[in-house]
Amino acid sequence: MTGATPLMVVDGSGVVVRWSRRAREIWLRSDSEAVGRTALTMVAPDTGDTGTSDSGNGDSGQGAGAGTGTGTGTGTGTGTGTQPGSGPLVIHDAGGNPVDLRVKVVPLSDGAVAWGVFEADGAVPEGTRTAVFDILRANTHEAFFVLDSELRVLSVNEAACALCDLKADNALDRPVADVCRPSRRQEFEGVLRGVLTGDTSVTDYVVRLGPLDDSSPERFAKLSAFPLNNARGLVVSMTEVTQTMRTTRRLEALGSVRERVGRSLDVVTTCQELVDALVPGFADIAVVEVVDAVVRGEDPPLSPLGRDIPLRRAAFRNGTPSPMAQAYPVGDVRALPTPTPYSQVLSDLEPRAVALDSGTPWLDADPERARAIRASGARLLLTAPLALRGAVLGLLNLYRVRPSDAFDENDVSVAHELATHTALSLDNARRYTHEHTVAAALQRHLLPPEPPSQTAIEFAPLHVPAAAGAGTWYDAFGLPGARTAMAIGEVSGSGIDAATTMGQLRTVIHSLAALDLEPDELLARLNDAVVRLAHERAALPPSDPLHQQPLSASCVYAVHDPLHGICVMASAGHPAPVVAHPGGAVHMTEIPAGPVLGSRDGPPFATASVPMPDGSVLALRTTSFPVSDGSDGDRSNLLREALSRLDRPLRDVRDDILYRLRDTSGHRDVLLLLARTRAFPPDQVATWTLDSVPAAAAAARHHARKRLGLWRVSEETAFATELIVSELVTNALRYGAPPIRLRLIKDSTLTCEVRDAGGAAPRLRHARTVDEGGRGLFICAQMSHNWGIRYSSQGKTIWTEQTLP
Repeated sequence: MTGATPLMVVDGSGVVVRWSRRAREIWLRSDSEAVGRTALTMVAPDTGDTGTSDSGNGDSGQGAGAGTGTGTGTGTGTGTGTQPGSGPLVIHDAGGNPVDLRVKVVPLSDGAVAWGVFEADGAVPEGTRTAVFDILRANTHEAFFVLDSELRVLSVNEAACALCDLKADNALDRPVADVCRPSRRQEFEGVLRGVLTGDTSVTDYVVRLGPLDDSSPERFAKLSAFPLNNARGLVVSMTEVTQTMRTTRRLEALGSVRERVGRSLDVVTTCQELVDALVPGFADIAVVEVVDAVVRGEDPPLSPLGRDIPLRRAAFRNGTPSPMAQAYPVGDVRALPTPTPYSQVLSDLEPRAVALDSGTPWLDADPERARAIRASGARLLLTAPLALRGAVLGLLNLYRVRPSDAFDENDVSVAHELATHTALSLDNARRYTHEHTVAAALQRHLLPPEPPSQTAIEFAPLHVPAAAGAGTWYDAFGLPGARTAMAIGEVSGSGIDAATTMGQLRTVIHSLAALDLEPDELLARLNDAVVRLAHERAALPPSDPLHQQPLSASCVYAVHDPLHGICVMASAGHPAPVVAHPGGAVHMTEIPAGPVLGSRDGPPFATASVPMPDGSVLALRTTSFPVSDGSDGDRSNLLREALSRLDRPLRDVRDDILYRLRDTSGHRDVLLLLARTRAFPPDQVATWTLDSVPAAAAAARHHARKRLGLWRVSEETAFATELIVSELVTNALRYGAPPIRLRLIKDSTLTCEVRDAGGAAPRLRHARTVDEGGRGLFICAQMSHNWGIRYSSQGKTIWTEQTLP
């Protein structure tokens, strides 16, 4: 016999009175299912071999021995023999399936008529189900459970006993959930019942097991379940993978942080990326607090952090159902209380894991934080510094609510690594914020704070800065002859370099505008300047970041002449302006497309003249300005709707456009310059056509003196103007060609213009003492604060400007 323990014990009437663990494995029946039942219902003799014995006839109808013989396939005759019997049996398990088994039946001398049924030596053929289970039980480290249809334990191996910290006798005939103690019992039992009812296997299902005691950590096991015997039972194998799961969780946290944190160059967004990467996988609650100066892009303070240095709560994520888990709202700024683990971490820059309970003394230093911790049920804290090269950027706090899920040394090490990676990302974001702040300040100083509204034009600019802007600009300034120049453009790139380049281009435009160039010629010369700047950038060392950034720009330049009621404009790869007329018509101007600035070849720049009646509005915009608001299916034109109502102040029109903007969170500034034309007062302009005779100079002085008297110009200014008019008309008579025209314009300055049809270019000379002439332009330059020459297809115009008191 294979052992001294019988498979079962049967009394004299053939009823099972004792049931062994080995019998549970063979018949897949628990004690309650077998004890008290007749053995005949579970075994039957093989019809091919009825069995024999040394004495008696083994007939199945003779007394107690006959009863036992019937139950085991062999008998002892009258029930008084002492020789055991053996023979092949057809044994059926709980599902009615045959089991190949050889047994020996011997009487038991325990004071009552009873028979013990033992396994015969060498009786179980290799490859049968019970043999396989024996081999697995003896040679594997996996925990094995044999369960009945009610999920009660029929058999376990030593590994299962070790996993559940129970002896085999204490595990048998108990619900497997009581034995294994899963954290989610209903889910665990639901998986096993699914195997029973669906007759399908489950493999590598991760089960969270409760701790063995209060001081033990939570455990994990991989479960595989296989149905047996028409879903009347199942075999479950479990392997503890606690360390593997913890390692996997740590690796997943590291991978998630490396993948998700640092994608943004915004400090607050980076902090939110961190908590999103850690909750709920690595922690139940995560809080990131950043030194407030770091959010603004300033240099972080060195450790140890001073008690009065405030931290801003930059990010929070709660994976627990408690809505009261947050002590302070995101954005709250306050200094950390001391002494606490948080202040200690920012003092020695060493992460630490701390247990939280009602008796934790340092919680009294921060009542609000203590309230939130108790409300969330957090029992464990891991706090790590966000520090870099000894400088403190912030603090990472991680909480877990399950006491058994304690932070170990490996978790602390991983948290330190996560914090270091995040600190690098935060420092990059801080540096970017600092650079953007400098670039934005530089842009603000380079842009006109408010374009000067002149007599014949009114401005209303709209500027929505972007996070990566500083390369866009607009400008508006006066030109001689009551004209106004307007420009808007963009430079490739962003940050300080773009702002600096923008300032250079704006200065070049002012310098070229002083030469009184036509818009197309001005853009051609501006393009030459951009080409030179691009060449200088390409000549930088390869290590310089600007070396890899090609330089290009776009621009629209327009000149409004209120005395002629037109606006002449040209474009260099920039969107055309929009014009709205008082009658309600709104249209986009048709400007010949010119190449972007920085192009070495391409079509020449060309101008377009647009009529601008009094009350018209010209809208110059950057490429980032949305053409439509997208508020309806037709994507109606944003500017068209806003500019259709011009019967209101221009600032109200500007505000209406701003309120219609839906999304201005792009990478470029949104710029819009609105300009409304107004009629120039006719009594502030005087024009005379002069005869080409020597007496024209005297006539010009007479006209000027009379008009200046009507304008109540001071005697000193009037005297200087008469002298300027005399010299300019004399030069036109001597070197120019008729017709000659004199025009005086009184605006914020006094402008004197003399126009002739000649093409000769006058120049300023410094005459010697003995020279009798050559002092005309020199005198004009000395008597005025500005002068210049403007050329056109009809000739040239020499002008001067004088300041008025």
